Amino acid sequence: MDFRTQITIKTQEHNQIDYASKIVLFGSCFSKNISQKLAHFRFQHFANPFGILFHPNAIEANITNAINKKIYTENDLFFYNERWHCFEAHSSLSDTSKESLLNHLNTAITTTHQQLENASHILITLGTAWVYRFVESDTIVANCHKIPQKQFLKELRSVEEIKENLQAIIEMIRSINKKTSIIFTVSPVRHLKDGFIENTQSKSHLISAVHQVVEPRKRSHYFPSYEIVLDDLRDYRFYKEDMIHPNQTAIDYIWQQFSTIWISESAQRTMQEVTVIQKGLSHRPFNKNSEQYRTFLINLEKKMETLQKEFPFIDFSQTN
Repeated sequence: MDFRTQITIKTQEHNQIDYASKIVLFGSCFSKNISQKLAHFRFQHFANPFGILFHPNAIEANITNAINKKIYTENDLFFYNERWHCFEAHSSLSDTSKESLLNHLNTAITTTHQQLENASHILITLGTAWVYRFVESDTIVANCHKIPQKQFLKELRSVEEIKENLQAIIEMIRSINKKTSIIFTVSPVRHLKDGFIENTQSKSHLISAVHQVVEPRKRSHYFPSYEIVLDDLRDYRFYKEDMIHPNQTAIDYIWQQFSTIWISESAQRTMQEVTVIQKGLSHRPFNKNSEQYRTFLINLEKKMETLQKEFPFIDFSQTN
């Protein structure tokens, strides 16, 4: 008997990810989970330069700004609760120093432009179709920065509006990088603060819009992380204690599915070597002065040197 409705996903035949690939990630907190996996296996990647972005409007705005090389000025900032903020960035970038925040934003613009130009794969995770419009300026913000909600209007973006966001994202990226593969996915994290019914509306709008723009023959794709959690891992044992966010088991399973589809066989063999080294680096011996442990460290060093000769960018001195 089979007690699961397992999703069957066709393996990507062309332009798979390998250790020569350069991967750029934008989007909701789920993109952070994937970037942590890429970091663990020492892939070349660049994630969320403007912090977590939950909705398509914010992602489009940041990609457009980066491609157009926007220069941030103090007019783009505001001071609230003793910190400087930008409505186009997540609060993780906010700073007590106006100059520091401006420097961070403009550095992110320059670096993101370069990364988009050179990216082999761009992974975009959509979190919600709900947005907040700042009444004073009549603009949709990426983050409210804990400003009182009465200063915002909450809106549900239509399927057509989201479709326009995604088409603009694709066109902007293609204007500087015609060869990159763009992978869209919808975050399995439920935004229950919006309400159960409202969350379903939101996710359905995102999924409908994505499927109207993806075209594998034109290197735009959909990866079903939302469906994997909601239909395959349909059990609360795959969630954290808040019953909203996928737990580590679920994240590992989604990564396994993503790897099977998108990561080449040669790269998966390298990932196994990286795993051996990572386990070795985290090993804590009973006796650091033993001959056995010294031999272990010599062998581990040889493994790292061999791998780094093939992939000079891999750096095991960096923590995940």
